[in-house]
Amino acid sequence: MKDLITANLMELRGRIAEACEEYDRDADDISIVAVSKRHSVQAIRVAVSTGIIEIGESRVQEAEPKINELGPIARYHMVGHLQTNKAKKAVELFDIFQSVDSFKLAEEISRHAVAAERTVEGLIQVNCSGEDSKYGVGPEEAIKLIRRAAELNGLEITGLMTIGPLTDDEESIREAYRLGHELYKEGRDLLGDDFDTLSMGMSDDFPLAIAEGSNMIRVGTGIFGPRPA
Repeated sequence: MKDLITANLMELRGRIAEACEEYDRDADDISIVAVSKRHSVQAIRVAVSTGIIEIGESRVQEAEPKINELGPIARYHMVGHLQTNKAKKAVELFDIFQSVDSFKLAEEISRHAVAAERTVEGLIQVNCSGEDSKYGVGPEEAIKLIRRAAELNGLEITGLMTIGPLTDDEESIREAYRLGHELYKEGRDLLGDDFDTLSMGMSDDFPLAIAEGSNMIRVGTGIFGPRPA
């Protein structure tokens, strides 16, 4: 396991460097969130030992025992869709919520964060591809949600997240990410320098996301290998 993850991360960092060279980006500006869905605590520890400091999980129920066992060895990202009735437990576990897709959810995260006397970060999830299968607020509603959510206590809105369309058409993927970058710039104009995260790109398409301005990519299989059944 250690050799596989170490080799995968070396390859991943090389691919990031290549993309940054091609698209005139600085590789040091690209953060990696290692998405450990269905992977073990031991695998997460290996990734952290190689320099990973951001860990992503998709489900509260799966993440809880892992995070409780691991402790604060990384920053924990909620990258999956979060139901409002899971917000209380999620606030106990996660540092960053990448899938804030409604004001109702933002309010619930805020309420529980205030009660727990902590502040968590939130990224507004935008459906830039327009696919019905994707969660996220519509692009036309994104800035309104940013503005409203930024007024809540206990939740610091620090950027945007979007998922690329499920297609082999590179131009369609880049178009969706281009829209994400435009909305990110609008949000940054609104909230200032603390609005500094644009989470776009996964194992299959992150070079295109980097080309369009992403500074955070979410990679699972590209680090840990195929997910166990």
